[in-house]
Amino acid sequence: MKILLVQTSFLGDTILSTPVISAIHQAHPGAVLFMMTTPQSASLVRYDPLLTGIIPFDKRNSHAGIPGIMRMAQQLRSMNFDMAYVLHRSYRTAILMKLAKIPVRIGFRDAKLNCLYSETRPRNPASHDVLRNLSLIEKELPLKFQNPELRLFPPEKQDVGENIRKALGSVISPVVLVPGSVWATKRWAWEGFRETARHFILRGHPVLIVGGPEDRALSEKIAMGLDVVNLTGESGIADVMHIIRQSRLVICNDSMAMHIACAFKIPVVAIFCATTASLGYTPWKNNSILLEKTDLDCKPCGRHGGNRCPTGTYACIEGITPERVIEAGTRLLEKS
Repeated sequence: MKILLVQTSFLGDTILSTPVISAIHQAHPGAVLFMMTTPQSASLVRYDPLLTGIIPFDKRNSHAGIPGIMRMAQQLRSMNFDMAYVLHRSYRTAILMKLAKIPVRIGFRDAKLNCLYSETRPRNPASHDVLRNLSLIEKELPLKFQNPELRLFPPEKQDVGENIRKALGSVISPVVLVPGSVWATKRWAWEGFRETARHFILRGHPVLIVGGPEDRALSEKIAMGLDVVNLTGESGIADVMHIIRQSRLVICNDSMAMHIACAFKIPVVAIFCATTASLGYTPWKNNSILLEKTDLDCKPCGRHGGNRCPTGTYACIEGITPERVIEAGTRLLEKS
């Protein structure tokens, strides 16, 4: 049997989907399993030994619009899949699966255009996202028999940049700060990250900052005048995986880095600003401390936060002090 697992959402969502990989193999022993992801997420699952291959779906560029969907549908048809488990719940994904003519297409009951699936299943909105994902295959494999551990595997040596290897050669078990997020209201104040970095440096802990090219200005403000290793803009996803796996503690926003730390069982201080634990994306099965300001009627202001505070107060960000983050990080370091 040839099976396709579809998850073309955000990077963190892909990590929280990885337990489904092992669940499919448990439910369908001997099946050949491919996974469709975004091109960015492909780096996260590329090293999974249970996956025969990765199919990047570049829905923003080369596979955008109707022509792009038609090209991808043709590619999938040529691969002769017998079954697809579809975690993503968008209109586009439902249309693509129908056009791909995969005989058995299993999606969630609350997915857009769910009539295009051959079978739909309920999704529990109240539980953690890992369990919500696993509910898609619960008919074949009850949850009590599933392994809900996140699956991430370290990148091959050649996939890690030489600059990253050199930087890590100069530090041992660093405290890693990841201050970025796609959404501005999910980013804790840079002044707080700076004060946190200063604290741990003064206590003899090497501090390393990572992030994407879009986070350079933010990280430069945090790092200015401090004895830190700033790799922001120099680290791809495989590099970030490698860095976090070598770290002793991660301090980050509600982001991909938090989920990578959980997958590798690295202690993590997770700072939730605009988002909240009730959404179901909290640290999973890891030594972690989640910090948020809970007494706000405006939280959460959206499933993913936003680019501006709807009240103009940014109270969810300013309500988390550096002292709380430092205390949480210190507690985790003492346990490790």
